[in-house]
Parts: sequence; C-alpha cells; structure tokens
Amino acid sequence: MGMGIKVRMLMAAKQISLTELAQRIDSSPQNLSGKLTRDNLCEKDIQKIAEACGAKFVGKFVLEDGTEI
Repeated sequence: MGMGIKVRMLMAAKQISLTELAQRIDSSPQNLSGKLTRDNLCEKDIQKIAEACGAKFVGKFVLEDGTEI
C-alpha cells in the first residue's frame, strides 16, 4: 500500500478534507492532491501531515532478523 493511500486513510479516520489538510500544511489542495495521486511524498511532507492530524509517523526498515533501521 502506497503512502498516498495511507494519507487518505488518515484523512478519513480524522474526518479531514483534502482542502483542510492542505491548509494545515501550508500547501494548495491541487499540490497535495497531485502528491497523493503520484505517491510522491517526501519524509518532510509526511511528518507535516502527521503533525497536522495529531498523529505520529514512525518510518523504519525492519530486516528479516528483526533488526530495525
């Protein structure tokens, strides 16, 4: 599942529209929509979205042996 879908799921869970989220992160709705559609979000975007939604994003790699990076 791509990050764009996860952000849309977060928006639904928090009952936040695309326009409202875009305002909260100082972006335009068109720009945010494009990033979500293209699944083109950088880590900074994801952190801003999480903060704007009152959530925490924890990104990490987990190796086969359970090691987290």
